[in-house]
Amino acid sequence: MKAFSSSVIVVLTLLANNAAQAVDTPVNAVGDEAPNVVLSEQLRSARGAIKAKDWRKAISELQTVLRNEPRNADVHNLLGYSYRRQPTPDLAKAFEHYKTALTLNPRHLGAHEYIGEAYLMDKKPAEAQRHLAQIEGICGNRTCEEYVDLSQALAAYKGVIK
Repeated sequence: MKAFSSSVIVVLTLLANNAAQAVDTPVNAVGDEAPNVVLSEQLRSARGAIKAKDWRKAISELQTVLRNEPRNADVHNLLGYSYRRQPTPDLAKAFEHYKTALTLNPRHLGAHEYIGEAYLMDKKPAEAQRHLAQIEGICGNRTCEEYVDLSQALAAYKGVIK
């Protein structure tokens, strides 16, 4: 059992190191209105907090943006990422936001990659594999960054579990 626990830690470390910076694939402009400067600054601040691994600040800033842009898939994806990457991951919240991001934008590559990684953390590799296949379908190949990253995480997970 101890070997299994150590193996799980190795996989989680690989997953954490795999994504140095969150991918939010900014594609979701809400409406045709001019961008709100305050919200843009909060989103920029959130991205900076993510880069600095200040998850509490990132979540706070992203929740503020989300109140004003509830249909922004990128913000939901970044929130899911932040909840998942905390020292004590909140996978329930991460899944909630990833699923919302994918409902809003079913082709959101970052959300597919990150929900797949979350499923590996939740010991559900078949679900991760399902999202890997969706990434391949969206990219049309196996060379896009999100496919490569999730594929490597899945391989590392399977290698440790064997």
